[in-house]
Amino acid sequence: MTQSAPQQDAPLERAMRHALSLSAHGPLYGGNPQVGCVLVDSDGTVVAEGWHRGAGTPHAEVDALSRVTDATGLTAVVTLEPCNHTGRTGPCSTALIDAGVSRVVYAVSDPGENSAGGADRLRAADVEVVAGVLADEVAASIEPWLVAARRRTPWVSVKWASSLDGRAAAADGTSQWITGTAARQRVHEQRAQSDAVVVGTGTVLADDPSLTARGDAGELLAHQPVPVVIGTRPVPQGAKLRDHPAGLIETHSRDLEQVLAGLYGRGIRRVFVEGGPQLASAFIETGLVDEYLVYLAPTLIGGPRTSVGDIGVATIGEQRRLRITSIERLGDDLLVTARASAHSTGSGQAPSTSSGQASSTSERF
Repeated sequence: MTQSAPQQDAPLERAMRHALSLSAHGPLYGGNPQVGCVLVDSDGTVVAEGWHRGAGTPHAEVDALSRVTDATGLTAVVTLEPCNHTGRTGPCSTALIDAGVSRVVYAVSDPGENSAGGADRLRAADVEVVAGVLADEVAASIEPWLVAARRRTPWVSVKWASSLDGRAAAADGTSQWITGTAARQRVHEQRAQSDAVVVGTGTVLADDPSLTARGDAGELLAHQPVPVVIGTRPVPQGAKLRDHPAGLIETHSRDLEQVLAGLYGRGIRRVFVEGGPQLASAFIETGLVDEYLVYLAPTLIGGPRTSVGDIGVATIGEQRRLRITSIERLGDDLLVTARASAHSTGSGQAPSTSSGQASSTSERF
């Protein structure tokens, strides 16, 4: 029988909070979410713990089970509903049943089209199931993955760097460097936390970027996002992107919705857009941005080269309201992280362009 989370069950909440802390050890990138699991006995004592270390590795439940010789009668506390399908690994629901676990407590239901249903399988095997413990906290921690899984398109973060007066470059087009070294290093870290880094062909032709994720000394970080180029013009044969360690995806398309759906089909769940004002504006105009990462430098530039161009706002009533989720100091610069307000037309609810048609903004990249 599946039960809702009991009110004020302190031991279960402590165990779930510990599982949540374990989940944070896993990578943000990849097709799978961060998941943590603890096995506890009847006294609430933690017997074993585990977490998911990335695609192709044991899931959190299996990782925890591997650390005990006998799990009979134990309670498994896991941040996400145990999966119910065979992919690179077997179903966790079956692993828990076979191990003799008597109760499974989870926070968030699995929205996966193929992986959901673990709770039902457990219940059918007479395993007690308790759902919803600390559901809001856990859901917030894996929101990008949950949104991507439910929507079947990747979570989209758009980044830009600007002066305090909103300029991305000087009048002659020069832009290196508006922000300082700490801010630029933070960008590399954000690339490394993403599955893909997205630019337009205009940026590739103008700047010939490498789009690798690098450390303080210029070394390549362990995880490299695959570069994705949006636009119909080909990437030149001698471009740095053709030597990218993660390969290269040329979309040969300006249809952003189609591109995102295709990236999801490739297993990409988090994309990092840093292709310049034209591409950023296209994503904003079509209502496809989940998160804004705005680097602000304490400088004034003036001139026409703004960070964002036309986003389809003709009157103040159409403005895209955002809510700031964090402000980070990076040397002299600021990183402002914001998401769309639930009451804004830019909250992912903006009407898309007509089927099969690219946004007029996208014609510029």
